Amino acid sequence: MPPMRNRNITLTIGLIAIAALPVLLAPTAFAADGNIGQVETFIRSIIKIIAGLAGLVATGFFVVGGFTYITSSGNPEHLDRARRTILWSAIGLGVTIAAFVISNIVADLAYSAFGK
Repeated sequence: MPPMRNRNITLTIGLIAIAALPVLLAPTAFAADGNIGQVETFIRSIIKIIAGLAGLVATGFFVVGGFTYITSSGNPEHLDRARRTILWSAIGLGVTIAAFVISNIVADLAYSAFGK
């Protein structure tokens, strides 16, 4: 190997070792007792907000797709675009609802397994 390549490898390994020192030397952190309910409430709130925003966006795309469908004047290209917009917004809304339901099920299972 040329000397420059060895120097680059050594420099790279040294930088990785220096970057890893804070992680390796950090003290161990333990979870606090009794705060599982607060974490669960926070996570459920975030999930509700995200699901609400996703539902709002899907509803907006439904409106855009419907408006495009109505104003297409029989143009096949515009009709196809409107149908695809409505189809994909329905799929997005379905995925959002499924994710909301699954996250609530997982949160309930986790709370019953680990909660107080």
